[in-house]
Amino acid sequence: MLEGKAMVEDSDMPVKMQMQAMSFASQALDLFDVFDCKSIAGHIKKEFDERYGSGWQCVVGSNFGCFFTHSKGTFIYFQLETLKFLIFKGASTP
Repeated sequence: MLEGKAMVEDSDMPVKMQMQAMSFASQALDLFDVFDCKSIAGHIKKEFDERYGSGWQCVVGSNFGCFFTHSKGTFIYFQLETLKFLIFKGASTP
């Protein structure tokens, strides 16, 4: 678990939640093949939905682009081993 150090590239999450995100990512890498990004992302999303309520999104891969709006305090983008992880909770509209 967390054999390779995770490197946070950007985040507005509380530190405790960041640590949980990296822990869930490490667990997913232990459970799934590194090329099965869809299952890795699904595992992380499920864990976040269970712990912090529904509405979380997770993108995992080595090369992707994105544009999104997120709720304050719910965003992290980090690298672990060869993969990049983007986790956020979508912003609600009034």
